[in-house]
Amino acid sequence: METDKSHRFSQLILCTAPAPLENFVGGVHVATADWDSSQVENSDKFITVTNPANGDVVTYCPISKQADVDHAVKVAAEAFGGWSARTMKDRAQIMIRFHQLIVKHRDELADLIVREHGKTKTEALGEIDKGNETIEYAISLPQLTQGKIAEVARGITCQDSRRPLGVVASIVPFNFPFMVPMWTLPLVVGLGNTIVLKPSEKVPLTMNRVAALFREAGFPPGVINIVNGAADTANLLSSHPGVRAVTFVGTSHVAELIYKKGTSIGKRVLALGGAKNHLVANPDCNIEMTAQDVVNSFTGCSGQRCMAASVLLTIGPQPKLIAEIVKRSKSLVFGQDAGAGKMGPVIDAASVKRINAYVTESEWQGAEILLDGRKMPAPVGLENGYWCGPSIVLHKKKSDKMLREEVFGPALSILEVASKEEAIEFENANPYGNAACIYTQDPWTADWFTKNFSAGMLGVNIGVPVPREPFSFGGINRSRFGDSDITGEGAINFFTWTKKITTKWAVPVDSNWMS
Repeated sequence: METDKSHRFSQLILCTAPAPLENFVGGVHVATADWDSSQVENSDKFITVTNPANGDVVTYCPISKQADVDHAVKVAAEAFGGWSARTMKDRAQIMIRFHQLIVKHRDELADLIVREHGKTKTEALGEIDKGNETIEYAISLPQLTQGKIAEVARGITCQDSRRPLGVVASIVPFNFPFMVPMWTLPLVVGLGNTIVLKPSEKVPLTMNRVAALFREAGFPPGVINIVNGAADTANLLSSHPGVRAVTFVGTSHVAELIYKKGTSIGKRVLALGGAKNHLVANPDCNIEMTAQDVVNSFTGCSGQRCMAASVLLTIGPQPKLIAEIVKRSKSLVFGQDAGAGKMGPVIDAASVKRINAYVTESEWQGAEILLDGRKMPAPVGLENGYWCGPSIVLHKKKSDKMLREEVFGPALSILEVASKEEAIEFENANPYGNAACIYTQDPWTADWFTKNFSAGMLGVNIGVPVPREPFSFGGINRSRFGDSDITGEGAINFFTWTKKITTKWAVPVDSNWMS
């Protein structure tokens, strides 16, 4: 069953009963093989998607099975020949139109993210803009991927050129419904590959809407495909024999499994995992700037981002800084409209329970609760939503679980250490390696920390040190399984292979300088 639903988003918003989604394969929306729209609730064919702010059902996400994944990969493989044969400039022209459409529909897409994810409108707009930066980078691929050519000996030249791999699978998480898909998709197809993307089953609406923009921009059918589903669908896609490369963003446990399985059967795999990001406050830090930056880092997107602050290490006692962090955190209010000082809900009830459990366990272990987000009441009329206020915990023991495990919510652990060496020892002992930051006014101290942090993305007075294009995104240790970063030059290398051509011509015997 195939239907062309250019206005599916409008229908979805206007209809009284939430409409189930379909996959997007070959340029059209396609029902899953065992589709039964009469049985969407309490069905093994669909996953109920709720609005985190109020618990209302917004749509039903289909669960793609083997036949659905087979179909999507087959269509992508068939589109690869024609798409890869186009010039890089030709593909970039389509990407320019896609970029313009994202700008045109920016507000609409942000509203969708607010609705299905729970972000504030300001955060959602920022996510759209950040994702569009990667699209802009992909538009520059004709200039970025020019091969080298050189005369390496008399009459002999060497040159190289990048060639696409084939079908790429991209499996993305719930926390950034637009930005994380855009880490891979523009570069994958801009370099001449085709793609099968699996959005998170918790936030499928945004990419469902973007699918129509792929078609409007002029991407040929089959170049970009979307299959919906949960863990089983991701496993089918990542292990499919027709897929040449796999990218994944999620927990470290699953990232490692996908990496090991994929590489064992000859696929390229880049799997990004979890994080436990440490911020260090040197005694000379600017209190006002540091406090606001720490609050922004651990509460932004309700703490549901792999670059969020998790642990603040203060070198020596810093009561004024801690008091200022608590004061600014207390001023935050629940809400999703645009503007500063707002916090949206977390993604689901399980997240609220998990985050609060870390705070409760820390309290049992003797930690001091400086700010208790467990007691922050939900907004009036939204009591059925998944609201979780900011919590700040001052730890007495380094062994506390909250200090060592990924919480993934608006909860900050604070631990006092005696020296910069102790701070580095504690940060280096954590198994992850996404981000770390030093707050100081001394460049020599900043240099020492950036040289000794065990993390891939570092900040100096910046608590969310996400690189901006052309610099690439990627951690180390158990935050990344694979040898490349997921954006920038690392992604260009990952999504292509290089042809090396050495040429020598014999000089014709009857030639002269006039030939």
